[in-house]
Amino acid sequence: MHPLPPEAGPGRYRLTAACPCRKNDSVDRVLNMAREFSREEFYALVWSKPMTHLAKEFAISDVALHKICRKHDIPNPPLGWWAKKAAGKPVTQIPLPTSKNSAGGKVTIAAGQLGTEPELIAAARENARILASSIDAGADTPPNPIVERTAAKLRKAKPNSVTGLVSVEGAGLIKATIAPASVDRFELALGRIVAAADALGIKLVRGDKGAAFECDDETMGFSVTEGTRREKHVPTEKELAEQEAARRRRARRWNSPGSWDDDDFSLSFLRGPEWDYHPTGKLSFELENCYLLGGGPRRSFRDAKVQRLETMASDIAVGMAVLAAAKKADSLRRAEEARQREEARRRRELALRAQHVENRRAKALDKILEDVGALERLRSLVTALRTELASQPHDARVEAFLAFAERRLADRETALSASGLANRFAEKRLFGEDDDHDFRLPHYY
Repeated sequence: MHPLPPEAGPGRYRLTAACPCRKNDSVDRVLNMAREFSREEFYALVWSKPMTHLAKEFAISDVALHKICRKHDIPNPPLGWWAKKAAGKPVTQIPLPTSKNSAGGKVTIAAGQLGTEPELIAAARENARILASSIDAGADTPPNPIVERTAAKLRKAKPNSVTGLVSVEGAGLIKATIAPASVDRFELALGRIVAAADALGIKLVRGDKGAAFECDDETMGFSVTEGTRREKHVPTEKELAEQEAARRRRARRWNSPGSWDDDDFSLSFLRGPEWDYHPTGKLSFELENCYLLGGGPRRSFRDAKVQRLETMASDIAVGMAVLAAAKKADSLRRAEEARQREEARRRRELALRAQHVENRRAKALDKILEDVGALERLRSLVTALRTELASQPHDARVEAFLAFAERRLADRETALSASGLANRFAEKRLFGEDDDHDFRLPHYY
């Protein structure tokens, strides 16, 4: 697949005979597929149009495109080169040097994302696409023990009597449900996916519930499944014969009801399956379904007319890197929202606590003012009685009352003195750091 010349405008591609796409396919479809070039092809592409135009066609930034060129030792036109060429001035094209990179002679451009993404996710996707540019989809991959162990289990598993698929899952195994005939493809595809993921720093690890990919401290579960197609069941000759025999036995029993016994009922009626299920041979790679605030990136990669799972390794690896970044961003976002909720809760609690303290202090003040008023009334009463009793004879009972009132007056004066109030505040835990000692949050809080 090679882009059109600059005059055709960015965003459309000329599809060669080697490409299985139709000529009128949309750019959306093209950008959903990884594309592979030789260094020579990519070099010619870079010198065929400005990098900014080429970057738009690949749904990638021109900065990332420059990094891909440097990664593969591919020179690109210097600044002002296209302007000089357009002005008719002489320009020199830098020849393609021998690659110093061990990535080989292939340049892979993983599928892009047409829609807008959060900055962190977009940055992760672009970085992953730069790393994925060195992935060779057709290269031999080293064996992986987890993939080999899972494939061996699949080969030994008994097919399901209805779907004809075999399933494995468990500690240290890849969760898979496929047809026995697809096990070799499963092993090839997973081997390439694991190798592509490793190129991006993503590791396949064992897990208590199954194998998973690990990237930047984020773990991603996944599964591989094969689809089935449903067809109306057509009874076989054997099933037709069994149904006819069952019909005859049922007719004989109805004609001779006295001969019925419990064993007769078990074979009195036969019913075959309504549907037959056949494996389609189309595999699907599904990353774990996790709820992410604001939506999540692509998680499903399936066989299609122009793509097979074993050729989608680079796109799947990029998808894993993006999902890991999305999970991390989601974790950070949730943590920040939790922090904000906790901060808001703390502020509300502090406000309620401050209000509680204020109310307690206000009640204490009201009580002191009430006590002061009672003290002044008592003092006035004692003063009046003393004056009256000093000028005229008095009753012993009144004398006893006056003595009692004077003692109470002295006690109240002491209680309302500075030292008395200090003792009261200490006892009631007021006007100090322990003002909120009996604070309780409301039941609805």
